[in-house]
Amino acid sequence: MNLTIRNEHRDDIDIISQLTEAAFQTEEHSSHTEQFIVTALRDAGQLSVSLVAEESGKIAGHVAISPVTISSAATGWYGLGPISVWPEHQHQGIGSALMKAALAQLQNLGGAGCVVLGNPDYYGRFGFKNHPELTLPGVPQEYFQVLSFGADLPAGEVKYHDAFEATE
Repeated sequence: MNLTIRNEHRDDIDIISQLTEAAFQTEEHSSHTEQFIVTALRDAGQLSVSLVAEESGKIAGHVAISPVTISSAATGWYGLGPISVWPEHQHQGIGSALMKAALAQLQNLGGAGCVVLGNPDYYGRFGFKNHPELTLPGVPQEYFQVLSFGADLPAGEVKYHDAFEATE
């Protein structure tokens, strides 16, 4: 696999939207609005990390990371997602490569840590763990996980940017 991970370019925006829609089209635990969320985050200036994976010169995947707020006023925390890979390219390591690159970039930017809502088996491979003192209201606790980059783990309720409410 000849994979290149890079920051998104303006010319990538349409393909990222198509890719994100396709990646979540058959996911049963999806709102099917992920492509709108990425656009709304970008429009709000909240894409702290936005990377694409290119394979043979074509975009095969994308990952977004944006700031979150925590009720305890802990700072420097971010939320991962969505992360998308074209369905025909899934299970080939592209998502893992994007995850590792995005988390490394976030750490280099001085992030204290990252939260994610998703499958604990998948995200646990990257060091994410459930932290009962940190919650996302309305979701089962075991699916909300945290990864600290050495900072003390905060306690409180997490809130993602309002862009996560985008429906178009």
